[in-house]
Amino acid sequence: MTKLTLPPPSCLVKCELNLAAEEFLANFEAAGASPSTVKAYRYAIKDFIEFTRKRYVDELRPQDFTAWRISRLREGFRSSRRSIESNHWTLYYYSLYVRSFLSWLGVLRDPLPSISKPRRRRLYTILTRDEVRKLVNASRDVLDLLIVSLLLETGLRAREALSLRKSDVDLSRKEVRVLNAKFGESRVVFIGPLTYEVLSRYLPLLREEDRVLQLSYTGLYKRLKSLATRAGVDVRKVRPHVFRHTFATESLKRGMALPALQQILGHRDIKTTQIYLHLAIEDVKNLYFKVYYESRAAQDSTA
Repeated sequence: MTKLTLPPPSCLVKCELNLAAEEFLANFEAAGASPSTVKAYRYAIKDFIEFTRKRYVDELRPQDFTAWRISRLREGFRSSRRSIESNHWTLYYYSLYVRSFLSWLGVLRDPLPSISKPRRRRLYTILTRDEVRKLVNASRDVLDLLIVSLLLETGLRAREALSLRKSDVDLSRKEVRVLNAKFGESRVVFIGPLTYEVLSRYLPLLREEDRVLQLSYTGLYKRLKSLATRAGVDVRKVRPHVFRHTFATESLKRGMALPALQQILGHRDIKTTQIYLHLAIEDVKNLYFKVYYESRAAQDSTA
């Protein structure tokens, strides 16, 4: 969770809860929180306030927070059709956001219930090299090819890629300056060979301040699904963030050091990057067979 120092509430007596929430969010953004982080906090706090049906800050009680968490744990969030596991993760983060808001208000003197982090029960989905080849070959135009190459060779988050402008790209240095979508910080990522080839043809068609990918997130998502269908790749696997997982995993397989990958991905904590140290199940299987079958067969043939 983002830790920022905020000024205290300006209203101390008979404060309207909705106005207090807006002040908290405004201070949070002014302190350096990114728009996407502020948006997540807004959803969480709004959901909590609507659940409590309280109008004023001094009407809040610790039991309101507990009741809200229990309700969302059992019933989920109204606007979401996510799996039970995804709902638990949403509740985990939303609980942290609401706790920050309540702590800032300073009106709940009793300690709030502790929050346990859910356990991840699955490996991250990644694309195989054969699936990547199929997606590249199924690209119907330069924009399809740019989307695939840019996401696969830079590891950018989808919203970071969508925010790129021509002026952010330095082809001579094979670099792209990108604004971190989560923390509002800039970093440099590097252009791979396929991305370089596509951008060399594509960038001259753009003005300096044009966005490189002139799509909305929904447009990007739908275009990838359409591409997967044409390529004969499982459409459930082809999502924007899967390209980031694939880039990270492939980079480690090719020998990139973990701190270097952390910098490219824009992770503040290297523990976040360490999740990519896993190998896909198929890779583990291949290594197992190589160690226990191929090596044994080679020994038998020379015996």
